[in-house]
Amino acid sequence: MPELPEVETTCAGIAPHITGQVLQQVTVRDHRLRWPIPDNINSLVAGQRLHKVTRRGKYILLYFDEGGLIGHLGMTGSMRIVTQDEPPAYHDHFDLCFNDCLVRYRDPRRFGSLLWQPLPLEEHVLLAELGPEPLTEDFNVAVLYAACKDKKQPIKTLIMDSKKVVGVGNIYANEALYIAGINPKRQAGRVSKQRLGKLVDAIKQVLADAIAQGGTTLRNFVDSDGNPGYFRQQLRVYGRAHKPCHCCGEALKEVRLGQRSTVYCSHCQR
Repeated sequence: MPELPEVETTCAGIAPHITGQVLQQVTVRDHRLRWPIPDNINSLVAGQRLHKVTRRGKYILLYFDEGGLIGHLGMTGSMRIVTQDEPPAYHDHFDLCFNDCLVRYRDPRRFGSLLWQPLPLEEHVLLAELGPEPLTEDFNVAVLYAACKDKKQPIKTLIMDSKKVVGVGNIYANEALYIAGINPKRQAGRVSKQRLGKLVDAIKQVLADAIAQGGTTLRNFVDSDGNPGYFRQQLRVYGRAHKPCHCCGEALKEVRLGQRSTVYCSHCQR
């Protein structure tokens, strides 16, 4: 599944090509995404100028004159810049048509979305209750400590809760907990404030590193130029169950937490 770094990479990739341009039309080939694309999407947005492309959590926000489009890549989606004469493939479900190019959305499993919201976009139900952005000063040890206080749920599931902090998906939760030396099964309320400070730093580090390297190379993710990211080469624990820990050499363990694969070192993570 594309995670925060992949979404950030997508925003950075498409923004220079379309910011400031007028959206001519939205060509929809299949409305049946996770939430159906509104039938009147063209009457809502066509003819408006795009002012900026940003990200909130894993949502892509495109701000126009009177509102904005809220996009999500789902599990297998990608947005990329293509020329107007490039024919669509079978899983290319919609195009955002600008003067000089198209933003084409491909999604084999159709778990993504494209929705319209009048300004301010932040009032949309999908965005209104999201937690702080992990790469901003709004996410800090005080905020995480307050979120963890008296909580019995595993620390890993807590940091993956988008109401506590947005965009820390499964891959990066595994990696951050390893860097911070925290067992993912430990109750959130039993992690000391000092160790939570290390976890905050680790979350920021692993996400920033992934963004800098273009996102994780997942089977279905390509960036806006059609090229894969490269961060997967740097993964310390995710996808390495039963292989030696890079630090101590012990075999990494794998369990399921919140129905997600969780890989950790029982010696290095306490």
